[in-house]
Amino acid sequence: MRIDVLGAVRALREDGGVLNLGGPRHREVLARLVAAEGRMVTTDALVGDLWTEPPARAVGALRTFVAALRRTLEPDRAPRTPARLLVTEGPGYALRLPRAAVDAYRFEDALAAARRSPGAPAAAHSPDVVDALGDALAAWRGVPYADLPDAAWAQRERTRLEELRSQAVELRAGMLLDSGAGAELVADLAAHAGEHPWREDAWALLARALYRDGRPADALATLRRARTLLVDRLGLDPGPALRQLEQDVLNRSASLEPPRAPAPYAGSLLGPAGARLGPRTTVDLARTLALAGGDALVLSRRDRLAAVEAAERTGDAVLTARVIGAYDVPAIWSRADDDVQAGAVVAAAARTLTALGPDAPAELRVRLLATIAVESRPAGLAEPVLERARTAAREAEALARRLDDPALLAFALNGVFLQSFARSGLAPRRDAIGAELVALDARHGLPAHGILGRLVRLQSASALGDLDAAEAHARAAERLAAVHESRLVPVLTGWFRTRVAAARSAGPGGPSAASVAAAYREADDALAAAGMPGLHRGLLPLALLGLRLLHGRPAPVDSALDWGPYRPWAAPLVLLARQRTEEARAALAATPEPPGDHLREALWCLTAHAAVLLGEPAPAARAAAALREARDEHAGAATGMLTLGPVRRYLTAAEACAAGTR
Repeated sequence: MRIDVLGAVRALREDGGVLNLGGPRHREVLARLVAAEGRMVTTDALVGDLWTEPPARAVGALRTFVAALRRTLEPDRAPRTPARLLVTEGPGYALRLPRAAVDAYRFEDALAAARRSPGAPAAAHSPDVVDALGDALAAWRGVPYADLPDAAWAQRERTRLEELRSQAVELRAGMLLDSGAGAELVADLAAHAGEHPWREDAWALLARALYRDGRPADALATLRRARTLLVDRLGLDPGPALRQLEQDVLNRSASLEPPRAPAPYAGSLLGPAGARLGPRTTVDLARTLALAGGDALVLSRRDRLAAVEAAERTGDAVLTARVIGAYDVPAIWSRADDDVQAGAVVAAAARTLTALGPDAPAELRVRLLATIAVESRPAGLAEPVLERARTAAREAEALARRLDDPALLAFALNGVFLQSFARSGLAPRRDAIGAELVALDARHGLPAHGILGRLVRLQSASALGDLDAAEAHARAAERLAAVHESRLVPVLTGWFRTRVAAARSAGPGGPSAASVAAAYREADDALAAAGMPGLHRGLLPLALLGLRLLHGRPAPVDSALDWGPYRPWAAPLVLLARQRTEEARAALAATPEPPGDHLREALWCLTAHAAVLLGEPAPAARAAAALREARDEHAGAATGMLTLGPVRRYLTAAEACAAGTR
């Protein structure tokens, strides 16, 4: 087994397979112990590093993370036998791994060995030392501890390692120049100097490489550009080494000439991709950030699209398919957070399917089809586009079942779920999807999709009015989230419990409507920080409207409420509450058909209610036709976050209005 931290934190088996480390806190515990380089880290220090404000049961949570990591790192360890890798030592924990098993250790050891290598003459530089340093630099996949952007200890460790990397790049470049290399180094050294303009050694090495390439004028211009930067920006004169090099270039000193028998040079000074993030690594990091939630989720969407675009530019359809399909982050909401980004990903997936042709590897085809299904959220999309997405979902599911690949099937089922809102009354079907996702997690260890399955079942039970079952799924999701660090789950279950309070507020002995409204506002504050604008925007006004309808009250008229995408369906009721009847009638006539998403039944019920209040039989008839299959469900409750009450109530009134009997 080995552990890599020069990029996103990951652990790999001997066969190269990536181990599932769990949630962000699990990875941070492992990474913090890696940074200690075998030294013991006390429990108190770990708690302080993991939490800015430790929760009441922080030590217990830490022990849970350690236990889960031990099971992952040593799956064959017999029960009640001491751990060999992540060990308890004194008042804390330590990681016992050979230095060759950690990329950061190998890098530092290679740098130390290179520093011990004789500095002169040039021929004394051991090719093995130079190659080992090159291999160590090539192991950098990106920013160290990249998936722990906010941890203070990780920021310190990143700064230290990145300084060592700059030193390693410059040391290896000097060795290669001493061995006769020149032109081959120019591009990498130019990039290095551009990234680190205050490092005099970077400019000096670039100037030497340019001179060696037969470009003394460019070498001189480089040195003078360095001088200008140092003087103008920092008020510092160049150091003696840079000044001497400038004189040597002017005088065409023999010290700048290559040795008589230059050594061959191959590869990149900075590694295969300049030690920058390539498309596949970037999308893997984006996936990790997405699972962390909050601001990291927002960043993940940006990085994902950049990775897809970079992969397409390579012209390699297989690479592009892998990059697109690697982002199998579970999605619970049927409205996109960023329509433009989602559309771009869907278009790229469709182009890649075409480029791969009918003989595309089946696994890649499933991932591309599932991506199309997951990213084609119904709101705002034309029916032909949605039909293609539904077809993609069905094909992905069927192919994943034939391949008998649990992870692929879970990804495909997520697409099937998001395409299951095309008509009303499908809560039982979605519950079956959720149950299968839960079972896949139980059998094959797919916790992210296990959490999704529990949330899907919570939503379905909520829609069917089975609040006890929904509460059981909420608790199960919370237990999984505590272990796997899913920050969104408590936000969603908080909304669910407020939805329950709203339903009970309309009955005897229930909470007051005012207290429920306050709870909805508190839940909305938590959702605002979750990085899901597609879920957040307009949800609070809709929840408050549902609460008022449960109590037989008119719509809220607070002008500060942002109805977001739901304004067309709320507008007739808001205008009626303001006693602007004719405007309400015009707004009702202009109300479009609701999209096939989580709020389909709720929006049809708003149309039905407005039609009944205004005595308009035509829209009442349309709403009744759309709602009949959902007569046993609760309007809006498919979200698991709000409710307008039983659909049957709105359906009965709409049918009476349409028949002219109301």
